[in-house]
Amino acid sequence: MRTGQVIITLAAALVTAAMAASTTRSAAPDAIIAAERAALDRWGKGDPQGYLETYAPDITYFDPMQERRVDGIDAMRKLLVPFTGKITIDRYEMIVPTVQQYGDVAVLSYNLNSHVRAPDGKPGVVRWNSTAVYVHDGDRWRSVHSHWSYVRPLGDRARP
Repeated sequence: MRTGQVIITLAAALVTAAMAASTTRSAAPDAIIAAERAALDRWGKGDPQGYLETYAPDITYFDPMQERRVDGIDAMRKLLVPFTGKITIDRYEMIVPTVQQYGDVAVLSYNLNSHVRAPDGKPGVVRWNSTAVYVHDGDRWRSVHSHWSYVRPLGDRARP
């Protein structure tokens, strides 16, 4: 009789764990996009801490203003903290965010239109391509790699 109870208890625990893992996986796209939006919201108000909080300790990072890849959270702090209070984005559009998930790894990609004001007060739009690789670390998703590039304007494209 005790063996039967142990088997039933173990089976129930396995089913519960499988359901929790399935729920975590199915909720991943929403959680990752929400985390990225929250970081963008803070960045647009001059607060880089939103991104720093999403990064894993071993984050790697590329952007068009950096000559080389930036490695690690300490280097990211050194890069981003000087922007505190200096960025103002009136609004942004995250265009077609897509999350491709492979177990505990997910890739988020999207285009971003940032509506800004030039130093002379004129409005402008900065267009970006963004890719971020996230890893589920047990309790939340953290970015282990981020890559930003400018969208090339139509006038810069080679014509057939």
